[in-house]
Amino acid sequence: MSVSQQQVLDGLAKVTSPRGVPLIHADVLSEIVVTDGKVLFSINVDAAEARAWESVRAQAEAAVRAIPGVTGAMVALTAERKPGSAPPAPQRHDHAGHSHGPGGHSHGPQSGGVQPVSAHRPHANPANSPMSKQAEIPGVAAIIAVASGKGGVGKSTTALNLALGLRDLGLKVGLLDADIYGPSVPRLTGINEKPVLDDNRKMIPIERFGLSIMSIGFLVEEETAMIWRGPMVMSAITQMLRDVAWGTLDVLIVDMPPGTGDAQLTLAQNVPLKGAVIVSTPQDLALIDARRGLAMFTKVNVPVLGIIENMSYFQCPECGTRSDIFGHGGARHEAERLKVPFLGEVPLHMSIRAMSDAGTPMVVSEPNGPHAAIYRAIGTQIRDRLQGVIAAA
Repeated sequence: MSVSQQQVLDGLAKVTSPRGVPLIHADVLSEIVVTDGKVLFSINVDAAEARAWESVRAQAEAAVRAIPGVTGAMVALTAERKPGSAPPAPQRHDHAGHSHGPGGHSHGPQSGGVQPVSAHRPHANPANSPMSKQAEIPGVAAIIAVASGKGGVGKSTTALNLALGLRDLGLKVGLLDADIYGPSVPRLTGINEKPVLDDNRKMIPIERFGLSIMSIGFLVEEETAMIWRGPMVMSAITQMLRDVAWGTLDVLIVDMPPGTGDAQLTLAQNVPLKGAVIVSTPQDLALIDARRGLAMFTKVNVPVLGIIENMSYFQCPECGTRSDIFGHGGARHEAERLKVPFLGEVPLHMSIRAMSDAGTPMVVSEPNGPHAAIYRAIGTQIRDRLQGVIAAA
């Protein structure tokens, strides 16, 4: 049964704003996207009123889910501060969650170089810090961000094959494609199906290659332009972390969008990341952006597990001649300079490109090949650094 935008609007007509105005007349709705029974839209309000609107968002999502034919709904509450308005005063919370109002001491997140995995503990953050909102995902022992300072460095391909490498080491692994604007995981995995909801109204991740996989690309068509403001991106990432039935996982790999913006900060503030992996190509331009990504994670006290040099070199399949197309060794030298682990070199190879486009990653298509061995070796280093975290879960 197909669902139309008008049906969604009719369902939302029963929901009212905090002032009693029908939601469809409150001038707060974004464009409504309906794809194969999945409904996505945002409610855009002033930041000062965001708390009062949260119950409205929940009512709107419930109303949409009740429409016949709707198989899933993602309703984001986005808040923007009006020009010239002051930010809300910070509140302090004790361990029971009680608010004490403004006036407490403020301590920013500590930085001081790359921290070991064991040093990152969510309860160590000040109560009025954005990092105090961190909460574990039940059943998930460790969450790792795979990030890059710029696009086009093969981050998503690396994230997927790294997840498969960890799987081959006997770990239960999930993969979250958090690149809202350019989700690549559906194409890289060949997944065309849509996630369904469990009895608790949580999305069930798609199982493929022994991984639990979720992507915004599963909910919208490939050609759909995600013209979303930062707050809606942040809300979507939060929902894909919290409203997905991940089950029991040793590691959840999060394929981040490139850059150092809202998405990265949302993840760092929402869940206690056990580490970040930086992907870069060897040339100076990519390394400059990789430094920014590393610096960002350091500032929010996320341990950097290491740097991967992707597209490190090209070896001709005909004659065996090696060519350093983008230079070589830049990421290794950068890791040494910044005193972070260098995890390994992944070559530029036509098989990696071809298998990725075909939806059969290298670790699956050629499990005994040299490239799969590289990803497993990188995974081994990451597993070893997380050993205590995973064993304690």
